[in-house]
Amino acid sequence: MTSSQAVPDGSGASAAWELLVPAASAPARTRGRSLQAALREAVRSGRLAPGTRLPSSRDLAADLGVSRGLITEAYEQLTAEGYLRSGRGAGTWVGGAVRAARPPARDLAPRSPGARVDFVSGTPDLALFPRSAWAAAQRHVLAELPHHELGYPDPRGLPRLRTALAELLARRRGVVADPERLVIVSGVAQATTLLGFALRARGMRTVGVEDPGSPQHGTLYASAGVGAVPLPVDGEGVDMASLRASGVRAVTTTPAHQFPTGIAYSARRRAQLLDWARSVDGIVLEDDYDGDFRYDRAPVGALQGLDPEHVAYAGSVSKSLAPGLRLGWLLVPESWAEEVVERKRTMDLGHPAVDQAVFARFLERGDYDRQLRRCQRAYRERRDALVAALREHFPGSEVSGIAAGLHVIVALPERYGPRDRFLARVAAAGVAVRALREYTYDEAAVNAGDFAGSGDGGKGVRLVMGYAHVPRTRIGEGVRLMAEAVTAADG
Repeated sequence: MTSSQAVPDGSGASAAWELLVPAASAPARTRGRSLQAALREAVRSGRLAPGTRLPSSRDLAADLGVSRGLITEAYEQLTAEGYLRSGRGAGTWVGGAVRAARPPARDLAPRSPGARVDFVSGTPDLALFPRSAWAAAQRHVLAELPHHELGYPDPRGLPRLRTALAELLARRRGVVADPERLVIVSGVAQATTLLGFALRARGMRTVGVEDPGSPQHGTLYASAGVGAVPLPVDGEGVDMASLRASGVRAVTTTPAHQFPTGIAYSARRRAQLLDWARSVDGIVLEDDYDGDFRYDRAPVGALQGLDPEHVAYAGSVSKSLAPGLRLGWLLVPESWAEEVVERKRTMDLGHPAVDQAVFARFLERGDYDRQLRRCQRAYRERRDALVAALREHFPGSEVSGIAAGLHVIVALPERYGPRDRFLARVAAAGVAVRALREYTYDEAAVNAGDFAGSGDGGKGVRLVMGYAHVPRTRIGEGVRLMAEAVTAADG
């Protein structure tokens, strides 16, 4: 069949022609058996799925250039064998008796397999997702959304959402939020990639990243053709001497709650960072991944509010609602807006319009503020429970960083080391947890830092422990299992 020929019956029939063309070219004396074998294998392999309607014998014979009798015979034979089913006047269909050999789709979602208690950071409590309020917003949007808004959206995002989001960010995070410079993205990951492409377009081949920091930053910049330069973090933030010496003109930071050390950038370091950006005509990407969650005082305002022309601000709902929504935002300096928006347009033609409209309504009705307060209460209680459990089961341990976010840094006394042995023992006990070293480029430099108690030096243990997704009753159990694993082995 040529590409210009139509599929008479639709619904998967084109696959029949593609699979049967070689058989139709077989010698005349074997052509019938070849057609039957090819059709049988197509059903058995799953290429023709159960329920697929096949073309009529007349149409298929015409397109394959064979006699109608060969096709009729093949259909009758495979119907008798159970591969096909047919009814008078109803056509011929692939039956459901054959179990196709096609393997099921794999699930490659990042999870900690088999852990009794999972302290790996980065995930909120997905059970807190406001299903009823979100469903109500969806129903309203689907009923009221104008037809034209189901077309290709503004690549920046729906104006309604950008307006509501700008108000929220200005009110909660102190951001200078111009809706015209807001871009709706699928999380901070896409925001980072977009900025990476913009950096490369301007001739910048390297960008500074915090060390320790999120491993994701370097990987995302690499996908845009930009190399990551690790910069050590001290008790106030990224080390300025290292930043100046690096030669980069762009740097990614997490100033409200540095990941993973848990410090908040000092006022002095924030000012130094902005002075540096102005001096090199550079840019700071502020990853405000959990800036709304501060438990001992009001959150520190966003760095972007101090200099919106040298800071690009990124955030998402991944910690407040669910990462699976893939909803985030990037607020860029005016001089960067056009190229970032154009890259967003060519990347995916804009974020899904219905999802944007639902989130806009969620913001406008105050549902998002209520969700943030709900998460704030739950995560503060879980952090307190984790700190208390560590104090009980690991005397002498130090929890560092500000009371914020979804994780803590824990420095355990040297008697619980060495680190690798400790990690092996707790893993065998069914507890998933990661060491600080897994978030570093240069472990020696990190050990010399002053943000997390004493360095482990290969003897003690420093852990990054996430708690937001762990039920409060399970937190104490998990820490107890860790303690029992190391004390039982030593005993």
